[in-house]
Amino acid sequence: MRTRRFRSLAAAGLAAALAVAGLAGVVATSQTATAATLSSNWYAAAPYLMPLDNNPPDPGAVMDATGLKAFQLAFILAPNGGGCTPTWDGAGAVSSDTAVAGVINTIRAKGGDVSVSIGGYGGTKLGQTCGTPEATAAAYQQVINKYSLKAMDFDLEEPEYENTAAIHNEIGAAKILQQNNPGIYISVTTAGTSAGTGWFGTQMLNEAKSQGFTPNNFSIMPFDGGFNNAAAQTSALTSFNSILQSTFGWSAATAYAHEGFSGMNGRSDTGEYFYQADFQTVLDYATSHGMARFTFWSVNRDRQCSPPDNNGTTSGTCSSVTQSAYDFTKYSVKFAGATPPTSTPTATPTPTPTNPGTCTVAAWSSTAIYVAGNEVSYTGHKWKAKWWTQNEVPGTTGEWGVWLDEGAC
Repeated sequence: MRTRRFRSLAAAGLAAALAVAGLAGVVATSQTATAATLSSNWYAAAPYLMPLDNNPPDPGAVMDATGLKAFQLAFILAPNGGGCTPTWDGAGAVSSDTAVAGVINTIRAKGGDVSVSIGGYGGTKLGQTCGTPEATAAAYQQVINKYSLKAMDFDLEEPEYENTAAIHNEIGAAKILQQNNPGIYISVTTAGTSAGTGWFGTQMLNEAKSQGFTPNNFSIMPFDGGFNNAAAQTSALTSFNSILQSTFGWSAATAYAHEGFSGMNGRSDTGEYFYQADFQTVLDYATSHGMARFTFWSVNRDRQCSPPDNNGTTSGTCSSVTQSAYDFTKYSVKFAGATPPTSTPTATPTPTPTNPGTCTVAAWSSTAIYVAGNEVSYTGHKWKAKWWTQNEVPGTTGEWGVWLDEGAC
């Protein structure tokens, strides 16, 4: 029902994804750099990024272009073969990871930080396999220790949140982590409906109440359910606020201070469209009501498809609407209280190509959008794109760059 995750890599293909993660500076050690000291509003604004899948952009480039300081890395799951140890996407053990550690190092080296999201749509969740809240918490504590985390997101949705025992384990684990890691920022994300959230979402809130657990926020995802504009989304947020009031006995203001929005930029899985103007409307609603979180799925999708409408389909690597790169990320930056750059960073001057040789492929263009496998000619050599790119000069970023030098023409 909710296929927003777009997992395009099977476990057997994860090695290729790990190699791609080199663009973010994979290091030989699994240790990560010291986390930056960020205010909690950055974790509240952190948009989702899949670091190993869906053609991940260079997070440093995103930070330079937008002013963003925090990302929500997705997703931690149980191993595909079963068990109670944390993995990335069910395939890459956290204990031996170096690829995501490299991504985190890149972000922290630029003064940013990350939150890590557990769960999501699809795959087997640790709450389903670990058996108890204590065992589930112990698995997540490994992730916190590995990456020196200051924030974690519990993305509880289908099919896990229909499993009463699994939700008991997840909420119990979140409470234990909150107690054992003073100051940690914890968000809980679940499905949104026109009524705010559905029966299972309400049951999850009741589970939190029964365990005496209050996270920094409960966030809903108002998309993939007949939400065709911002008005439908803000209406759902208003309804969800009423649910929080009735469940926890909060005032409207207190409920908003514990309420979050998690949107989807561009075309959703079910064909809804959310444009920049819709994000601005929801952002205005969130800030005017004192809401606790504003995020979206995903930075991987925050770029224009080619063609822009992607032939009426939904992609995990572009938005299917007309946009400039990272338009939607800038709304997260605004929610955090920062001002995005008014113009893109000054690009390295493009040298005039020389010695075109006998290249038969088209010349590289600074304005064209390229995807993995596209070939261009530049300075007498032929180059192949490893992933999505625009205005990255072939050969300027060494072995970790987007362009593979295929030799002289």
